[in-house]
Amino acid sequence: MAFTPDSSVAIILVNWNGLEFTRACLASLEKVDYPDFQVIVVDNASQNPEGKLLKEAFPHILLLENEQNLGFAGGNNVGIRKALEMGFSHIMLLNNDTEVEADFLGKMMLDFSKSPKLGILQPMICFLDKPEIIWSGGGKWVSWLGRAKTLGDRKALESYQHKSNQLDWATGCCMLLSREAILKAGLLNEQYFAYFEDVEWSLRIRKYGFEIGLVPDAKIYHEAGASSKKSHSEGALSASVFYYHVRNQFFLLRSQKARLGFIYHLGRFKLWIFYFLLRGRFQKLKAVSTGIKDGLFTPLKPTPRWP
Repeated sequence: MAFTPDSSVAIILVNWNGLEFTRACLASLEKVDYPDFQVIVVDNASQNPEGKLLKEAFPHILLLENEQNLGFAGGNNVGIRKALEMGFSHIMLLNNDTEVEADFLGKMMLDFSKSPKLGILQPMICFLDKPEIIWSGGGKWVSWLGRAKTLGDRKALESYQHKSNQLDWATGCCMLLSREAILKAGLLNEQYFAYFEDVEWSLRIRKYGFEIGLVPDAKIYHEAGASSKKSHSEGALSASVFYYHVRNQFFLLRSQKARLGFIYHLGRFKLWIFYFLLRGRFQKLKAVSTGIKDGLFTPLKPTPRWP
């Protein structure tokens, strides 16, 4: 893969105990027809030496290994800093549980070349096991409720009519960013660790005057929740997933000063607590309660910048 600084792309994958998913993703990336890209794999302290196994199978990747799990935000920031240091003009975050069409990157870069105002682009993302069904067609921010809405969620791809290619936020499952947007707005907020950091980043980048767009004819496919859907004593999703979801929802509300959103989401989460109480899922009940407390009262930290 050739490297030209004026049109080069670093594609960052964070791997955390997801060897088989990451292998499949890397295999699909080998078929991508865009000439100037480099895959950076950040291993987030997997239990086994998965990073080394991936490097053996895919020697062209650039492997970065963390000594601890830094979450989605921290893991990606390790890759972003390396990509900025290497001089890439564009940086893509791509979930390791995705597979891509060969022409998706070329179509996204073509859209970038048409508008200097663009800061982020997202492809159309469908379910891996149901490629005709949409997982995400981008995001809308309902400011008065403080709600991040996924557009096209579970709609049939063939009949879906997107009203506009302009988005309020792009999903971290696959987002392609310009170097300029990252340098001006800063990196991902590592305080979030996982969940809603992509929404916060998108809204922050928009505040710096950049636009966010959907490229509907660029397509990838998502396993959807591979890292969080594991067997636990209280169901498929762990208590920590609920904790980060609830805590970070309030972090986001506070950063956006969405006052009515506090009432709306407190109501939602109280219903969760009641449901978990009825089902005897006390770990998740505690996680939601703690998430509310931490989300409302933990001091917000400034976002990191580069260098």
